[in-house]
Amino acid sequence: TVNCYLIDNNGFILVSEDYTQTGDFFGEVEGAVMNKLLTMGSFKRITLYDYQAMCRANKDSSDGARGLLDPYNAFLAAVKWIMTELVLFLVEFNLCSWWHSDMTAKAQKLKQTLEPCDTEYPAFVSERTIKETSGNIACEDCSKSFVIQQIPSSNLFMVVVDSSCLCESVTPITMAPIEIRYNESLKCERLKAQKIRRRPESCHGFHPEENARECGGAPSLQAKMVLILFPLLLMLFSR
Repeated sequence: TVNCYLIDNNGFILVSEDYTQTGDFFGEVEGAVMNKLLTMGSFKRITLYDYQAMCRANKDSSDGARGLLDPYNAFLAAVKWIMTELVLFLVEFNLCSWWHSDMTAKAQKLKQTLEPCDTEYPAFVSERTIKETSGNIACEDCSKSFVIQQIPSSNLFMVVVDSSCLCESVTPITMAPIEIRYNESLKCERLKAQKIRRRPESCHGFHPEENARECGGAPSLQAKMVLILFPLLLMLFSR
């Protein structure tokens, strides 16, 4: 049995026998085949950078040790805890729902804290010079074969993969972004090195060679003379 994929020049699946794979990266579905295509030169990896990304904030907390409690303070802390739990229970119990059952609200999950960061992620581009390529991949206990062929006059490729050999030992290739970690001194130097964008010297809102002109419009509302004269004639002849 074989699996057939239609991918574009960036390795994204456009058509697959499994419709849930549409839009996924080919390396995540067939990691062994994508790795082989990179080794053969059919695809090349390009590293892109995102300087406006948002990453999860990992804030370290440091607290000092609390002092020893005497029995009096321990008793007051226990009473305070019991009163707090009692008040929270009454508040969360929602007594109003006994009379108004429709006035309810669903609890929402707390959003994760994000902070600006720089990330890098891989991108993949095909080599247009390769029209058709085939290969075999040696796995643990089987051999996985595939054929890739470019569709003429398009940026699409047809990939046929042997599905009898899973080749699970090869790690899938993902496009997940990776956060770039800077030390404090390098971070300050990078902020100082940022240049302010220069404004354009002139406005280029129109070019004479474009020969653009405004066209289109809504029809104006006009009264038909027939509709105006017809009621008047009816009134004259009815007398």
